[in-house]
Amino acid sequence: MSTSRGRRALRRWIPNQHGAWAMLLVPFLAGALLGGVVGRHALLLPAWLLAYCTAFHGQQYVRLRRLSRNPRAPRRHLAPLAGFGAAFVLCAVPLAVAHPWLLLAALCAAPFFAVNIVYAYRNEERATVNGIVAVVPACGMLLVSDRLGSGTVDSGAWTAAVACLLYFTGTVLYVKTMIRERGSEAFRVASAIYHGLAVVAAVSLDPWLAVPFVVFLLRAVAMPGRDVRVAVVGAVEVLCSVLLLAFIVCGHLFPC
Repeated sequence: MSTSRGRRALRRWIPNQHGAWAMLLVPFLAGALLGGVVGRHALLLPAWLLAYCTAFHGQQYVRLRRLSRNPRAPRRHLAPLAGFGAAFVLCAVPLAVAHPWLLLAALCAAPFFAVNIVYAYRNEERATVNGIVAVVPACGMLLVSDRLGSGTVDSGAWTAAVACLLYFTGTVLYVKTMIRERGSEAFRVASAIYHGLAVVAAVSLDPWLAVPFVVFLLRAVAMPGRDVRVAVVGAVEVLCSVLLLAFIVCGHLFPC
């Protein structure tokens, strides 16, 4: 009985946006691998994930406070909001003291989080624009992670960050064609065109990126319209994220 209660409590605390985890982790890991893994990454990673969890529950509180007739609904997010927020502060303060430039990075990310809050208030969290807005600071974390390790941000880090931005923006469109906009021909065409242009952009950044972005284009063209379970869609995106990470690292180790 207590185990089932614990599982329910855990589900209430952990954000249910499963696709977000790859978007949070891949740019971070890419930046750490490009810039060099250091001990401070062990503090930056939990701070980053805790910031996301805090923002998620803050957005849910704002959304439900406006929309729900049940006053308990928004209150359920207060404990996770406070818990994750406090844990975030414990991780973030030592980092900010040691590296004040992280405050500037947080300031750059703040407008994007503000837009996400506005969409949550309107109950439009699944809007395409909102998804793309969320991608930007997630990919920007690559630059933060890279600088924490190397002390600077070089052109290779910017190339990798743009590659992540191209991929995860495409993921927003592609997943729409597989789930919420499954029957929309306009979304299918838009996604296919975007992924075609992304191949050109990615190859111009680094020839190593040709392979993963051609794979992303093929899945954007071939998969929509098929009877595919949501879990399979998610698993494919995880594999694509790992593929992107692998080729970013290869491009860094073996430049063309």
